[in-house]
Amino acid sequence: MSVMSFPDRGPWGNSRYRGNCSGYFYQQLFTQLNAKSFCDPMIGSGTSIEVAKEMGLESVHGLDLHSGFNAIRDSILSAIGGLPVDLCFSHPPYHTVLPYSGPGGMWGTDQAPHIDDLSACPNVDDFYDKMVLVLVNQREATKAGGHYGTLIADQRKNGQYHSFQAELIARMPRDELKAVLIKLQHNTMSGLKTYSRMKYPCIEHEYAILWQKPERGIYLLPVMAKQAYDRVKSAWKVIVRSALMMLGGKASLKEIYAYVSNSHPDRVDANPNYEAKIRQVLQLTEWFDSSERGVWQLAA
Repeated sequence: MSVMSFPDRGPWGNSRYRGNCSGYFYQQLFTQLNAKSFCDPMIGSGTSIEVAKEMGLESVHGLDLHSGFNAIRDSILSAIGGLPVDLCFSHPPYHTVLPYSGPGGMWGTDQAPHIDDLSACPNVDDFYDKMVLVLVNQREATKAGGHYGTLIADQRKNGQYHSFQAELIARMPRDELKAVLIKLQHNTMSGLKTYSRMKYPCIEHEYAILWQKPERGIYLLPVMAKQAYDRVKSAWKVIVRSALMMLGGKASLKEIYAYVSNSHPDRVDANPNYEAKIRQVLQLTEWFDSSERGVWQLAA
């Protein structure tokens, strides 16, 4: 099932760990994927490892920042002895949703937060970069044909909504994405509060994202770089088409430049050669036709 709900967290791990995942989730995950070997690089209180051992998985590895393993500095594959696993799955801190280390956290409360604690990232972009690095690290520790993934929620803070799962899916190899499962959250702190001015509903679900490492080895960096390039290319196509739509379906280059400059100043600031980029999009995209020199229109 693509929607999972486990009101009871079960007897595994430590119930005092805030954000702890139900062991029944791991039971279903191991059964569904028929995993024989497993690694969790962020075990927290150890729920996933206890479940894996109870179910008799042949090889089980648990790592964590609190015990000296750093998923953004250390190789998971090396830490587990160089033998990749069927499933490498993580349950990271969700940026600043809950502190993991340091004051108010679950360990090292008498010290400053650990420099590589994902809940202590200075901004959301830093969190994205580090979390993608963790996933690539997990992928390296996964057998060909095996699965890697993460359990993560979104965050609403200071009027902004951060869709962590959407960003991770966009950055990782799209051909390897196999499933996005919705896991309902129970007994959340936000669910116990009443927000008088709350316009939008509280977030009471998480996403279990699963990717499958291909049987045949591929070079990961070119794939991820091409996806990033394609997203930028697609964004410019939409921007230019939108400009032409707003200009009545036909306009001169000068009019298109002016409209894009006024409506998308962030893109213009990021690309000082934006006029050349607009011309490139117009010339190389089937969405547009040139009716006369310097004048463009939407293609039929």
